[in-house]
Amino acid sequence: MIDIGLSKMALIGAVALIVIGPEKLPRVARTVGTLLGKAQRYVNDVKSEVNRSMELDELRKMKDTVESAARDVHQSVQTHASEFQSSWDSGQDSANSIAPPSTHVEPVPPQYRHPGKNWRVKRGATPQWYKARAGVRGKVLSGAARVARYRPK
Repeated sequence: MIDIGLSKMALIGAVALIVIGPEKLPRVARTVGTLLGKAQRYVNDVKSEVNRSMELDELRKMKDTVESAARDVHQSVQTHASEFQSSWDSGQDSANSIAPPSTHVEPVPPQYRHPGKNWRVKRGATPQWYKARAGVRGKVLSGAARVARYRPK
């Protein structure tokens, strides 16, 4: 890298002051500063793009390894399932030859019935002691009944 010390910077500034002149020197310094800033931003953008591409390559490699592991697991499960099915079928054949066929009929499970919009069922899930402690009203009172009930004596 370029080794620029304080003495070299002072020498460059003195030469620029003599060559460019004191009137144009501030404008030239601003232009050089903006160009250096743009160059630094460009270099930073290139660095970040390279880092992103490297991370993307790493993610692709990781994805490939995960997919290959998943394929291996799927194949091993398929082979074990086929082995189990063949042993199960051979066991069933021997069991069928020993025992006579049964006339057992399986019961039909009850059909599911959606509770609908019954808010009482939903409110019933809250325990009564919690409702009492939280002050949830169980019954609706009219205005006159409320005044009669809570009237100071």
